[in-house]
Formats: sequence, structure tokens, C-alpha cells
Amino acid sequence: MSRHAFVHARAVLPDRTLDDALLVVEDGRIADVAPATPGTVPAGALDLGGALLLPGIIDTHSDALEKEQRPRPTVEFDATFAVLSFEGRVRAAGVTTMHHAVSYQTNTEKDRTIERSLALATAVRERAASGVGLIDHRLLHRLDARDADALDALKGALAGQPHSDVPPLVSYEDHTPGQGQYRNLEAYRAIIQQQEHLSAEDADRFIRHRIHERADAISQRAGTLAHLGQEVRAGRIRLLAHDVESAEELAGVRAAGAAVAEFPTTREAARAAHDAGMPVVAGAPNVLRGGSHSGNVGAETLIADGLVDNLSSDYMPTTLLAATLRLAERGAVPLHTAVALITSGAARTSGLTDRGALVPGLRADLVVVSAEGGRPTVRMSLLAEESRDGDGTPVSVARLLSPAGR
Repeated sequence: MSRHAFVHARAVLPDRTLDDALLVVEDGRIADVAPATPGTVPAGALDLGGALLLPGIIDTHSDALEKEQRPRPTVEFDATFAVLSFEGRVRAAGVTTMHHAVSYQTNTEKDRTIERSLALATAVRERAASGVGLIDHRLLHRLDARDADALDALKGALAGQPHSDVPPLVSYEDHTPGQGQYRNLEAYRAIIQQQEHLSAEDADRFIRHRIHERADAISQRAGTLAHLGQEVRAGRIRLLAHDVESAEELAGVRAAGAAVAEFPTTREAARAAHDAGMPVVAGAPNVLRGGSHSGNVGAETLIADGLVDNLSSDYMPTTLLAATLRLAERGAVPLHTAVALITSGAARTSGLTDRGALVPGLRADLVVVSAEGGRPTVRMSLLAEESRDGDGTPVSVARLLSPAGR
């Protein structure tokens, strides 16, 4: 049996922060968390010197792999290389479980194609199956509600996905201007002008054209949602309602089987989801920036009012830890409540019951963080698999730090 101990840590527990804590890991599972009293510290325990000890961060929505593959409009790397490159960055940010968002849509504004997304999904699955990844790689399937080709692609992707411990996440999305994230057309116009270098007049023409071309596919929405509802009832997917803007819209997607409200754009929608018992996801960049870049509701006010269960990185994984500590520093919520947004709350969103808290019996996915001057630095990340004994166990920080001759 493998055994590792960490001592003199500020361990962030589900209900409090335990100063001068001792945490013991046995065979990749948390065995004990307790005060580090004299006589209880095992020989060879790693002294964390008062650093924060957190559960491994769980990111339920990250688009950043797309940019890793295509950092410039005219530059594209191999999908497998992108996954390998990205996982190192992610682990350095304290993320141990990552849901890579792959978008089944054709969107020239965001340089997305269905073919490229399918290739990324394949690369993610292959890395996950390799057994030597630096993080637990998972997928979030983002589906354009008005694209029939996208639905066909999703069906194929799900049919080819190996059996998992939990149903895969599918996000039902409609990014038509005037709806969801882009319901504020003034904000959308400003975004388009900046992205496409257009005049106000040309931006207006672009928006009118976009609305017109997507209006022809409105009938596809209902068919897409009906199919997803069937998949939910069969236990084959976990459905996320993306960018909902009203209680009425929330009720509709919930009736179809949606279990999670992802990025509600209004307080009304967030409140409706919360009252219905659905996990509510907000964006960590929204917290750090002090508001939505699309002119929608600010995440911090929703968090302070208890209406958010989970922060995701959206497009920048390093914002997760920074936003969490920012919330605690400002007094929006206590530290343990803020940390839950990126750990246990994220586990609830994704349906993962084996991780997300420093509780005996759960996976020993761990992150050690120092926070000089209020700026977090990840000092160590550890996957549960890396602290187990046995053939094929990856060389890890914990194993390298084990007493000689063990």
C-alpha cells in the first residue's frame, strides 16, 4: 500500500479552512484530514509550510484547447500535439480534471468547424485512454441548436465514445444575435466591430445577415432539443442549458431534461435554475474582469447572493484559482465557499461523485497553492493515480518525494 502525508497546510475543507492540517493519502485516496498535533505526523511527511491545500480543480467548460491548436488564424497544429501542449498549462493552473469544450458548429467568427472539433475530440479521448496524461481529460460537447449537420456529428461522436463513469456532458446552445449571450445587440455590435474591424454600418449589416440566415433554421431547434431529451431519458447524456435568459426559457429546457444551467445571462434565469435545484455555472473571467464582456449579468453579484454553484474557466484556465481567491479577499463569500465553486460544485455539475473535496474516501487529486500578495501560484498538483503503487504508475511528485528505500 502506498502512503503519503502532507503537513502544516491550510487545508480548505467543505465547511471551513483548517490551519496547520495533516492530510494522509493511501493508494490514491484521502485517508484522513486532521489537525497536525504532536505525535500524529508520520515520518517523511511533506511540510507545506502554511501553503493552501485544495482539492484538484475541476473545469467544466474550457474552449482554450481550440486556441492551443490554432493560436493564429493561419497557424494550425496537429490535434494531438495541441492536447499534449495544453495539458501542461492546465496542470500548472491547478486543474486536475478538464472538460475540453468541442463545438459542433460552423462559426467563421470564432474559426470553428465541425471537422476540426471532431479531430480534437478524438485526440482528447486518445490521451485520456493512454493512462499517462497529466490530468483527467474529459469532453464537453457543445451543440449548435440550429445546425442539422452539427446534430449528426454529435450523434456520431457519442456513438463512438467509450463507456464512461458518468454520462458525457452536452451543452445545448443558440448563439443567434439577439439571444442568449448576444441578447444585448449593442454589446454584440461592439464585439463584431472590434473582431472584424468593421464600421458601425457594416457591423449592422453583418448582424442582420446573421439573424436572417439563422432564422431559416429555427425549426431545427425543436428537433434538436427533442432528440437531446430522448438521450437524457435513456441515461446517455447529461444536458446543460447554455446562456438561458429567462425563467420561461429555463423551464422549457428543463422540461426537456436539462440538469444544469450554464452561464445564465440574467438574474431571473439564475434564480429560476437555483430554485429548481439545478447547478448554476458562471464564468471565472467574469469575476476577474468585474463583469460580463457581453453586457450580461455579473457573476460576482450572483455568487454573493448564493445563486452560483460552479465557476468554469470558459476560455482561460488560469482564471479559476485567481477568481476564487479574489472572491474570498473581497468578502463576497468565505474561502471554503469560493473554493467549492471550482471543486465540489464543479463535481456536482459534471456528475462526478468521487472527487472535489478533502474528504476521506475521495480521490486524492490535490493542489498546493501559495498566495503572496494575493496572487496565487500553484506549487504542486497531484493526480490520485500518481500516488498509487503498482506497475505502470506514473512517476510523480509524490513518488519522487517518498522516503528513500520505501
